[in-house]
Amino acid sequence: MATPQTPYEAVLHAARDVTRLDSALDAEMLGAALLGSVYAVAESDRETAVREFVAGFLAATSRRRSAAATTIRAVFAALVPDAEGATRVRPGAYAPDWAGQLGRVHLTGAWAYGDVYGDQTSYLATFAYDDAEGGPEHALVALVDHNIGITKDVFVGGPAGRIVEQARQICTEDELTWFRTEDPARMHAEVRRHLAVTDDLGELPAQGSLATDRALVGARLAVLPGPARAGLGDVPPPTDAERTRLVRAFLAAPEAARFGLDTVADAELASLHFCLGLLLDHAASFPDADPMRWSPTVAELFLLDWVHRRAVLDMDDAAMLPRVLRGWAAYAARQRGLPAAAVRRTDEAIEEMVPEFARLYTTGERRSPATAAVAQLMADGVDPDDPAALDAWIEANRHRLTDDPA
Repeated sequence: MATPQTPYEAVLHAARDVTRLDSALDAEMLGAALLGSVYAVAESDRETAVREFVAGFLAATSRRRSAAATTIRAVFAALVPDAEGATRVRPGAYAPDWAGQLGRVHLTGAWAYGDVYGDQTSYLATFAYDDAEGGPEHALVALVDHNIGITKDVFVGGPAGRIVEQARQICTEDELTWFRTEDPARMHAEVRRHLAVTDDLGELPAQGSLATDRALVGARLAVLPGPARAGLGDVPPPTDAERTRLVRAFLAAPEAARFGLDTVADAELASLHFCLGLLLDHAASFPDADPMRWSPTVAELFLLDWVHRRAVLDMDDAAMLPRVLRGWAAYAARQRGLPAAAVRRTDEAIEEMVPEFARLYTTGERRSPATAAVAQLMADGVDPDDPAALDAWIEANRHRLTDDPA
């Protein structure tokens, strides 16, 4: 056979045996894998790229009458029903018996599970075809990473019952995890919301089946009921009044007393409140914006990365910050009712990070250009609130600000 001359011809060649598959599910998985290459190479707005590719494919193959061509057209139309021309596609006269079941599934159950810290949540739904010839009951699993605000991986496969029981068993045996029945509308909203961010990433997470299963996941999510209200799952950052309330409640808590934060000297008050403000600012920088969500992973992101890129600490601040973080993390864990093992693990992790935090503070190697400039300004004794002094400093250091690769 001649080498395919266009991407559409290449897809037709790759799908030449689609009619020999055993079920609609097998065909939909093949179709999703083929569209996965389009999804993977797109530089942004990958969902739109796939939809436009399917529209182009349907237009370019409209006159093809082979069983394989008409069947893969029907598969793509079922996977991406909002692509232009998809509603006009019908399986050909020689399509397999299961072709009439493409996309015809209903929800049979929905669950969610994850770690008690709230770092990640996996959403699990099972589906069955309206007719058995469509294929076996199967499961969709979507992993949402709340620390980076994306749907990090997706998977569609089976047997559905085994996948559900394996997830349930793992969570039963680990006290730092949970498992529950989930509202399908909430699953729909949460996976979609985070998947929209994933679709626009410049580079996809490595490994997993995100690209190969993305189109099928989209088709299955469309089966779930929509959220009861717009913005379900969005968590706005606290207002100034709420921030003040949070700080006052913490300073009156036993965790603040345990770390000596309720009786700091007057000279340390500015550093204490500055550090507390950094904790709240860091939480607000997350898509889910929960100042009560702290884990070993979140603490590491904050103490060994974020704070060095976003804040300029003096020596008093640097000495205070790990202590404030340990107190706040313990307080937040109690507010959320986390098990003692989870609280202990986070505290031990923070304590182990302190030497590296101190080293990074000393070297300044993770400072952004902006924080490095402000740090140098403060080291030179310039008052940032004095416009004349600030302008003079900028003029005198213009070469440093423009030439320094940091």
